[in-house]
Amino acid sequence: MKKVIEEEVFLHRLLTSHIRVLPDFIIIGAQRCGTTSLYNYLSQHPCVVPALVKEVHFFDINFHKGIHWYRSHFPTFLEKYKQNIITGEASPYYIFHPHAARRIFKIIPQVKLIVLLRNPVDRAYSHYHHEVRIGAETLSFEEAIEKESERLKGEIKKMLENENYYSFNHQHYSYLSRGIYIDQIKVWMSLFPKEQILIIKSEDFYANPSAVFRRVLEFLNLPIWEPKEYKKFNYANYPKMNPATRKRLIKFFEPYNQKLYEYLGVNFGWDR
Repeated sequence: MKKVIEEEVFLHRLLTSHIRVLPDFIIIGAQRCGTTSLYNYLSQHPCVVPALVKEVHFFDINFHKGIHWYRSHFPTFLEKYKQNIITGEASPYYIFHPHAARRIFKIIPQVKLIVLLRNPVDRAYSHYHHEVRIGAETLSFEEAIEKESERLKGEIKKMLENENYYSFNHQHYSYLSRGIYIDQIKVWMSLFPKEQILIIKSEDFYANPSAVFRRVLEFLNLPIWEPKEYKKFNYANYPKMNPATRKRLIKFFEPYNQKLYEYLGVNFGWDR
């Protein structure tokens, strides 16, 4: 019964998609960097109406479904302007997907983009344990990162040659690749003005969510407001990484991190 009701609600939204708005903001990534927590805090703000689901995945996986399908996830023009609200979504695969930046720029070039970046070593390990939890990964962490190049070989080429090609491996097994932030950030900044992109260090967000959330509200021109509590969403416990593996990955990411620091003019201190 619940499923039937949900289907009827979505059908109504789809039929009224022509009077629905596109998002004012998108949290584009990175995965396992605090995007779920930030989006939940924003969704509670009295001036924000969230998307029908947090991760719409339109500009990466569901682009073939068309713009009316995407619009169906957001409020109507009347809701937006009568209530003086903004709306947005959070799909952390966007930042890494080879087509997402161009697609977003073509359809909503004025959208504000929020990026959370975490120490890529910690991000990779958290990503790995996420894949284990959902049953997508059976290898050890060390085996998984060793096989990453093999698993991803040729996948980008297939994605670029066929926009409708979906790569399970690219989405799920890109533990180290996703942490090479400099290559991803350059793509987005080559399209969007810097003032439309807010980059947040995840460790700052974890340590002082109130201060970082205030920055986000200022970026989105929203009234200052705070949730009742800064609860951590999508949080998981797992064993500590092997120290030798951690040391090896710190060295692996060091040159990429340095390029990122130089490009942004900010040192995130991930190499210590």
